[in-house]
Amino acid sequence: MKIIMLGAPGAGKGTQAQLIADKYGIPHVSTGDIFRANIKNGTELGMEAKKYMDQGLLVPDELTVRILLDRVAKEDCKDGYVLDGFPRTIPQAEVLDQALTERGDRIDFAIDVDAPDENIVKRMSGRRACLACGATFHVEHIPPKQEGICDRCGQELVLRDDDKEETVQKRLDVYHEQTQPLLAYYEKKGVLRTVDGTKTMQEVFAAVTALLG
Repeated sequence: MKIIMLGAPGAGKGTQAQLIADKYGIPHVSTGDIFRANIKNGTELGMEAKKYMDQGLLVPDELTVRILLDRVAKEDCKDGYVLDGFPRTIPQAEVLDQALTERGDRIDFAIDVDAPDENIVKRMSGRRACLACGATFHVEHIPPKQEGICDRCGQELVLRDDDKEETVQKRLDVYHEQTQPLLAYYEKKGVLRTVDGTKTMQEVFAAVTALLG
């Protein structure tokens, strides 16, 4: 079972990817993690990617797909995997599809965790983080016992720059422009499935498992 997770930043696709991986015993393959592992281990592909990253450039799609295919060729991916964070654009999806087809392989499901922008902005701008111990809270859903103070270590909670409303909105704008067209791409291929990302984490996961069977 080879799955791609789609959805706007903050829709909860990473959480669902991990839950799917745990339930079905398949790896959660995050492109960010693969890059870091290849660079840390000094692999040939990792060093090639690092050249671009050190210059502040995006790693070319063809190299990203090579690194990804290297990962999914490992023994633990033989029964499938959940891709999180790739593809982000139609050209990336086309390069990935071509590479998988050459191996006699294909993606079985592209699952879109769908949530309106206003829900995502509200969800993310309500997050509060403790920079001292890493604990996270939410002003509505998981409030700290004392406002602005971490339950775990007593330090001050902050709104991270990444979670500020204007930053979230910018990331959403990029998503709509670059990544959202993938929904139509995978719908044409007959593999797109959509779940309601405004529900609770458990309800979303129940919907996902009902689709996967």
